[in-house]
Amino acid sequence: MAAKISFDCSLGEDWAAYYKKTGYRPPRPTLLRALDAFSQEASSEDLLAVDLGCGSGRDTIEILRRGWRVLAIDASKTAFKELFGRHDLPDDALIGTQLARFEEMKLPPCDLVNAGFSLPLCAKESFPAVWAKILKSLRPGGRFSGQFYGNRDSWAVDPELTILTLNEVKTYLASLELEYFEEEEEDSITPRGRSKHWHIFHIVARKKTRA
Repeated sequence: MAAKISFDCSLGEDWAAYYKKTGYRPPRPTLLRALDAFSQEASSEDLLAVDLGCGSGRDTIEILRRGWRVLAIDASKTAFKELFGRHDLPDDALIGTQLARFEEMKLPPCDLVNAGFSLPLCAKESFPAVWAKILKSLRPGGRFSGQFYGNRDSWAVDPELTILTLNEVKTYLASLELEYFEEEEEDSITPRGRSKHWHIFHIVARKKTRA
């Protein structure tokens, strides 16, 4: 069995149908870019990643497979049930869980913060504090990988989401070294089967090391 280290809070939501449709998709390219960059620098031994909005583990599993320790954070209890029920969860996985919204999460010092399509779910008025928490948690040389939604996304009208303009994204990333940045727009179908116009910023960025 995986070595589960608990950091549980008390908040959750049922996303079971979404997790079943997306959980076994390949890990996101932004995560793979970040992990590959680390592999060129040092051993994965003792490296810690935080996976924000881990869901049923499409990114978490890849991080564990590469020998990292992981703190998986999600606001849904179902996410952890699905994650620990996966047949591809490594037997020797060193994984902790924290059941919390981003506004309430507690982040340890870490080498990677991965947020695959999850940060837009943070309320915009809370996002500056959440982002500051992420930056503070990253060790020098640590990386952020993830996505932001742009202002031309069809969900931009939702006041509950964090939607950012290109200039806002650049401002939030100003203290980091950009290693990968792609702005994407396309029309497609969501995992829930709905038509959607996507405006997405794909990001891998590194925290500068001390002089």
